[in-house]
Amino acid sequence: MWALTALFVACLAVLSVPVTGAAQDEITVFAAASLTNALQDVDAAYGRRTGVVVKHSFASSSTLARQIEAGAPAQVFLSADAMWMDYLARKNLIDSASRRNVLGNQLVLIAPKESRIAPRAIDARIDWLKLLGPDGRLSVGDPDHVPAGIYAREALQNLGVWQLVTPHLARAEDVRGALTLVERGEAPLGIVYATDARISDRVKSVGVFPDSSHSPIVYPFALVKGQASAVVLAYYRYLTGSDALAVFRRYGFSAP
Repeated sequence: MWALTALFVACLAVLSVPVTGAAQDEITVFAAASLTNALQDVDAAYGRRTGVVVKHSFASSSTLARQIEAGAPAQVFLSADAMWMDYLARKNLIDSASRRNVLGNQLVLIAPKESRIAPRAIDARIDWLKLLGPDGRLSVGDPDHVPAGIYAREALQNLGVWQLVTPHLARAEDVRGALTLVERGEAPLGIVYATDARISDRVKSVGVFPDSSHSPIVYPFALVKGQASAVVLAYYRYLTGSDALAVFRRYGFSAP
């Protein structure tokens, strides 16, 4: 009887020990919407290798930066431009020593797959109003805060047509929203990253904006301040290493 009682007490002691391993092996990454497909593949491979669960929040870099500022529980921030990473750096909310410019991209003009608009050079000679038609809209990430839209505004300004097309913009919350409007045929043209056009079988790229028409498209990655645990550091090394970069290249991302 004494032996059974001792065994019962021992079992209760084991059951009362808190299970913390699962929580320690979860990481939350806030990432620009344009990284969605590639990052999901990268993190699925990492999970198979390590057992670590990587959770994602995908949105415009501006939305994510403001959520981190408000205290959202992110360990890693992947931005589609330097501006929003700089925003968090000024507020001392990222680990500046961890910051890396990891990826690059291109800006392209897209149309629905069945559109009659033919591929063309993107230059000052384009008749934008003719291409859009009488009621057509140009789908872009909101140029007031979305990186893809900010790059698009800069390119259109340098081409001398920003004031002309501004009344015809369809402003989306992020670059994937801009892609969706064209996929659905709700906008005859859109401006997105080359990688976004590449993952969709419902749109076609009809032109690439010259690199000289806008600032270089750079994706800075960084750890959120105070989040450099051993699990997070190991993941971040993988994310910025050769295996992960090979996946990003497969999706069309370039070196910065």
